[in-house]
Amino acid sequence: MIEAKERKRVQKNMRRFLLLLLLAAFIVVCRLLSLQVIDRTELESRNFNQVKTNRTLQSPRGTIFDRNGHPLAMSMVTRSLYADPKMIKEDPATIADAIAPYVRIKKEEIVERLQEDTAFVWLDRMMDPDKSRAVADVLDNEKIEGLNFVEENRRFYPNGNLLAQVLGFVGTDDKGLDGLEMVLDKEIKGDRTKELVATDSRGNPILGSIMSKYIPDKERSVTLTIDTTAQFIAERALDKAMKETKASGASIIIMDPKTGEIIAMANRPTYDPNEYEKGTEEDFKNRAVTNIYEPGSTFKPIIASAALASGKWTTETVFHDTGHIMASGHVMQNWNGEGYGDVRLLEILKFSINTGMARIGLTTGPAILLDYIKAFGFGKQTGIDLPGEGEGLLFTLESMSDIDTAAMSIGQGIAVTPLQMVQAFGALANGGHMVQPHIIKSIDNPDGTVYEKKETVEVGQPIPEGVAKQIVAILEKEVSEGGGHKAYVEGYHFGGKTGTAEKLDPENGGYLKGRYIASFIGFGPIEDPRFVALIVIDDPGGTFYGGQIAAPVFKDIMSQLVRYYQISPSVSKEKKGKAPAKVERPTVQTNGDGQIILPDFTGWSTGEVRDWLHEAGLSFVPEGTGYAISQEQVSGESVDPGSAVRVYFKR
Repeated sequence: MIEAKERKRVQKNMRRFLLLLLLAAFIVVCRLLSLQVIDRTELESRNFNQVKTNRTLQSPRGTIFDRNGHPLAMSMVTRSLYADPKMIKEDPATIADAIAPYVRIKKEEIVERLQEDTAFVWLDRMMDPDKSRAVADVLDNEKIEGLNFVEENRRFYPNGNLLAQVLGFVGTDDKGLDGLEMVLDKEIKGDRTKELVATDSRGNPILGSIMSKYIPDKERSVTLTIDTTAQFIAERALDKAMKETKASGASIIIMDPKTGEIIAMANRPTYDPNEYEKGTEEDFKNRAVTNIYEPGSTFKPIIASAALASGKWTTETVFHDTGHIMASGHVMQNWNGEGYGDVRLLEILKFSINTGMARIGLTTGPAILLDYIKAFGFGKQTGIDLPGEGEGLLFTLESMSDIDTAAMSIGQGIAVTPLQMVQAFGALANGGHMVQPHIIKSIDNPDGTVYEKKETVEVGQPIPEGVAKQIVAILEKEVSEGGGHKAYVEGYHFGGKTGTAEKLDPENGGYLKGRYIASFIGFGPIEDPRFVALIVIDDPGGTFYGGQIAAPVFKDIMSQLVRYYQISPSVSKEKKGKAPAKVERPTVQTNGDGQIILPDFTGWSTGEVRDWLHEAGLSFVPEGTGYAISQEQVSGESVDPGSAVRVYFKR
């Protein structure tokens, strides 16, 4: 009986307990229902307000490729360190000591930033991977709160300083600050998206990084006309020239004269766009596009073209050179003070005779010359897709006197950009047809379709094809026999012109005494021109003649490019057989009376004879072209210093 009563009591208590459990469960369910359904929006808002943070997400900037698909500029994901000073519990000085070895600001500045009255402050942007990993380890090991990382895109230039001034660089906020990066900012800049992100107490995005979720589609890519291999060849040659000449600066441009595509463009001094903050204004300058200079003798073929095209001069017109010419009461003379006697256009250009060019210019007249010069593109920008392009300086017709016309005819008194010279000589090489230089080949959409394609644009025909061919033939002899012989590429026909000009004084006007710009511009192979190239060497130390220091750079580059592009030699075996074996030039010798003893010049090229005679202090009077077959003063004869020596040549 007692057991039955006890059992009933236990059962009754269990029922009461179960009822209490059911009641408690019911209350919990009702509360959850209220929280999850009725009050959900309000509670989520209250909770999110406690841990939310605004993050600006940046999609990667578009890649820049060379013509063969090699990346020149690309984006990579990096980590940037930031802090929320209001969440920091440790002493800022202690934190600064721990992370200072890995960030790019000093301890004092770290402490200042950590003490700012704000919820967000940058400590280091776009860190190197090893540095960000080291800081992450410090934060984890030391249990430091209030510091964290956000992923950002960093611009990377895999070739270092190669093509630096053309590419430019990008700032920390993905803004292009120079070069193509600035010009193409709208086309290739990544999208910026602001998102409200939930974070934990240390600022970490809840459920890990959400960047991949919000990153927009990749941006457009750009393909340039640049060939990385040709660019490397050009820059290596430029470095060698800078070292040998001790110049303050230099530029090289290589262009396809048929299409206007820039194959290479290099400048010195230079910098590494990966560390652009270490560069200077001079380092950033794209001299090939922005600088203006007096072209000197490299401008003479342009004047000669104008004279021939206008009919004011012919290739058979004879000019008797006495060594000087008068213009507006001023005396103009040749660079060596010598007279060359009766000469035609071939000799005037080949031996760069100033008096002859002055006579050609004065005969043609300033109005005609200016019209042709402008038709060649001088005095205005070419329109290339690069910032800061110069326009150059030309005379105005109203202000020109005879001396101005004579000076302009030898490339003085005017100023041009290197790119203008390349465009103009491209017209000579391309049968008189002038095309616009361009460096962008195409811009492509993320899906691979073409957004924009750059076509060849002909911007005029300043001279007829026949005149262009006449000038080209003369400039080929300038390289094979004349002052540009150091640009000669064995087995190939190239044409070109040397130039040496006094350097302009940009502050006071006039010229800088004893300071020069040496240059050489050439093109070829003449049978089917693939390249037109200009080398400008600014303010060289020591030797400053373009034929001595700029022409060899052209030879160096072209000798490599014809092999790289597998261009067959243009000189036949039959023609090669006609050229005598190379003659070893004897040293200059004198007799007891101080007279110079002449050697036998037979078999020497025009350039070899000229160089020997100039070294000996003698005047050179050439007759014909090619290789020496005889001479007026016989071998072994002694002549007085300054005497004129006549040598006969035949091809």
